[in-house]
Amino acid sequence: MKITDVRCAVIGSNPVVRIVTDEGLSGYGEAEQYKPYLKPFVLHYRDALIGEDPTDVERCMLRIRKRGSFKPWGSAVSMIEMALWDVAGKAAGLPVYKLLGGKIRDKVRCYNGAIRRPMKGVSPEDYAAEAKWMKGLPHGFSFIKMGVAFHSQMKHEVPNFHYGELQERRSPFHGFAESALMTERGMAHLLDCVHAMKEVLGTEVGLALDCGPGFTVPDAIRFARAVEPLNLMWLEDTITGDYTPYVNADVYRDLTMSTTTPIHTGEQIYLRQNFKGLIEGHAVNIVGPDPCDIGGIAELKWVAEYADLHGILMAPHGTGNGVLGIAALVQVCATLPENFIAFELPTASHDWWWDIVDGLPAPLVQNSLIEVWDRPGMGVELNPERTKPHLKEEDAGFFD
Repeated sequence: MKITDVRCAVIGSNPVVRIVTDEGLSGYGEAEQYKPYLKPFVLHYRDALIGEDPTDVERCMLRIRKRGSFKPWGSAVSMIEMALWDVAGKAAGLPVYKLLGGKIRDKVRCYNGAIRRPMKGVSPEDYAAEAKWMKGLPHGFSFIKMGVAFHSQMKHEVPNFHYGELQERRSPFHGFAESALMTERGMAHLLDCVHAMKEVLGTEVGLALDCGPGFTVPDAIRFARAVEPLNLMWLEDTITGDYTPYVNADVYRDLTMSTTTPIHTGEQIYLRQNFKGLIEGHAVNIVGPDPCDIGGIAELKWVAEYADLHGILMAPHGTGNGVLGIAALVQVCATLPENFIAFELPTASHDWWWDIVDGLPAPLVQNSLIEVWDRPGMGVELNPERTKPHLKEEDAGFFD
């Protein structure tokens, strides 16, 4: 089997890659809805892959892997990797999890950080209302994640939340943030919001917090210690994280060693090599790579295994990875070691995405769990006839 073409279309807001082969099989991979600009980056790798055997996934990846980088630029490589596994599974007549070593769980746990509605404000009452709404979702999530502080509008809408002016206000890019020292008033407001959410959730539903990046180290330590009695799932990306092109493992270690509140990061990190400092230095308690940013699902599994050797937990990121991204996360998370907690359930960029794919169970999530399916490849397939009406004119030949 040989690759005859690599195509990319922006469907809705998500870039989707199609690996075309000379035996009539195709594989698909998808990146976050926040990255429609990735199409030319995906096509940049086309010539390096034409003529290769897509079932030799690692051999293909060796041809392109070093041309990626930290979020968002590793996404193009990552979505190609997932499409290669999709082809390999279909060619073997096996679900991808079988090719990754086989599943160790029949159901995988997910949590909610992406199913949201517009918040009315950033008061403790507003946060309590959102937590109550999430608690009542039919998915029965075991825990939820809420954005606070520098990963929310608090930094803009709470008067005197921090000292100085954030550079983010002058940036047009999604995910851009700078660090600022919080005022006493800002810290008190943040803690009031967290307490309000926990009062609603009780011990029935856990709470994780997406915090930044943006905290200074002293503020992160103060905050982590202050919430210790609340038994939070974790504090995520306090210091570096989303769209940060470096790790700062030594700084994270200072934070992690100072508190019993679990510390989490990793969604922006590309490749296993860039997790070494976090894992070998025990700089965090939980790593959360995104399969659409780390370099794909095999790369994610490698990091999970290495983290497990060091007593570090795994909770993969998801958010905007879309419906095909859900399939990839289910396949790889079925194979992860016992340090796996749950993955963040992605959402679709448009409601019609649920109508253009075949293979997803309905309902998808029950009691926070998704049953692992056994269909070949990723097990979720784009339906060409139902997808074509949603293709842009420039992508009309995507399925030809």
